[in-house]
Amino acid sequence: MANSLQAKKRIRTNARRAEINKARVSRIRTFVRKVEEAIANGNKDAASVALKAAEPEIMRGVTKGVAHQKTASRKVSRLSARVKAMA
Repeated sequence: MANSLQAKKRIRTNARRAEINKARVSRIRTFVRKVEEAIANGNKDAASVALKAAEPEIMRGVTKGVAHQKTASRKVSRLSARVKAMA
């Protein structure tokens, strides 16, 4: 159990940051899901619009530290390839 004041403060800070990070990851997942749903429906216009909205959100996750840069780049690359492959 935390005894020092700094350790107690650190527990509070970590809990606060965990909530913020959880919300950010959830937001990224929502944007990615919208792209995948548009791809599944076969709507290329909606998929490209959703991808344009999702890409900055994914990369913002990198700058905020909730995703690794290469992971985010891979996700964007694979999504854009799937949108491009649509007829």
